[in-house]
Amino acid sequence: MGRRRLGRFAGLGIIGLTLLVAIALLAFLAGTGVRPFWEPRPFSVLGIDMLYDPHAPAPWITVSALLIAFAAGAGVATHEHRVATAARRTRAHVTRRPLAPRRVMARTRGRFAGEVTITAVIPAHDEAESLAATIASLRRQTTPPERIVVVADNCTDDTIAVARAAGVEVIVTVDNDRRKAGALNQALADVLPGLGANDAVLVMDADTRLASAVFLETARQRMTDDRALMAVGGLFLGEQGHGLLGQFQRNEYTRYSREIERRRGRVFVLSGTASVFRPEALRTVAAARGSLLPGHHGDVYDTVALTEDNEITIAIKTLGGLVTSPQDATVTTELMPSWRMLWRQRLRWQRGAIENLASYGVTHTTARYWSQQIGIGYSVIALLSYFALLVIMLLAIDEWVWFTFWLSIGVIFAAERIVTVWRGGWRARILAALVLPELVYDLFIDVVFVKGVIDMTVAREATWSHASPSASPVHEIEAAR
Repeated sequence: MGRRRLGRFAGLGIIGLTLLVAIALLAFLAGTGVRPFWEPRPFSVLGIDMLYDPHAPAPWITVSALLIAFAAGAGVATHEHRVATAARRTRAHVTRRPLAPRRVMARTRGRFAGEVTITAVIPAHDEAESLAATIASLRRQTTPPERIVVVADNCTDDTIAVARAAGVEVIVTVDNDRRKAGALNQALADVLPGLGANDAVLVMDADTRLASAVFLETARQRMTDDRALMAVGGLFLGEQGHGLLGQFQRNEYTRYSREIERRRGRVFVLSGTASVFRPEALRTVAAARGSLLPGHHGDVYDTVALTEDNEITIAIKTLGGLVTSPQDATVTTELMPSWRMLWRQRLRWQRGAIENLASYGVTHTTARYWSQQIGIGYSVIALLSYFALLVIMLLAIDEWVWFTFWLSIGVIFAAERIVTVWRGGWRARILAALVLPELVYDLFIDVVFVKGVIDMTVAREATWSHASPSASPVHEIEAAR
């Protein structure tokens, strides 16, 4: 079955399961027999007369909702823990998980010696403006990479000249029409044969800077301490600038990084902005393509995938490999300077995520990712319902009424929004405290999700958008199908 047909089934599956969850919740609420209360009462603050309504849902309804949410979250977390534990416990003779720790250690016994060395591979398509800063950030590391290779892919600007002026190696791609994944495959075919078990490869975007000076030191130490660890990913933060839209994105990235830290590095995606891989992992992925993994045999990166970083994360986990994103491994990456470019970027991410899930199907590894998609789908319905009910309420009432129960919920929600972006600075905190602007931003992202699912279902073509640090014109590459 072709990937496009699989994508259609994936889109229909997400739509169907999301609606099923929503209908089940509506049926539960309808079955409670709850009737709305409307008893506004007067009160005065500083001489100003106002109205409030003290009624709240029955306690058992609130408790039931909390228990359902807790059970769902605990179930997903328990499953994820079991999958990670299963990888650790996989016996060395199990061939379907060639990157499982015991199998890796048995295969590479006696080949580890000393600290891990790192080769940085930087794919670059017309990145002359940002490349020098990227290379400089590598050299500012407490333990810089032993080798830096810039992969010049179909460049029409001075990318090659900038790389050579910086004193790094340059690999020029040949007839590459497979985007970033194709460029990386050509470069890794040249780099990997010379690397041993104690070496590592940093794959880093040309528009990204390592924010932490100890990024590579942290990666080396993690891989030295745990010889079965296959990859160390970066936690990405947004660059400065781009006004309100930039702050929305920075808040979003700050929350994601905080979540991964609280998960103790159990990362969902090895960020394409900067991740360190063992050659053993990349070689094993390439060998498993076409059999245990989707893609063409011999390719490290799947050239059909729109989001190659998401796909290779699933690939490594499927083969039993262990990955992490430590707290000290942070990078600063580009932001989209316009709503149009953000739309295209997120549509690509969403399409890519669903396509990857369609390619892998429902497995122990992908179950967590499928549940995320269902959760996002439900959040679309919930957020749209919130805005719809808010509008209906405003049109229905003659005077403003403070609903104390929901006001309390709102205060808790606002506090959570502020706490989760606290490290982002005062601008991040003020924006989070306002609540409504970020809800509008979330609604925009939800609309992108819906568009991505619909496009997958009808097999519509996708495009990739890229912005340089100076917000130069968008480079669009049609997704190969």
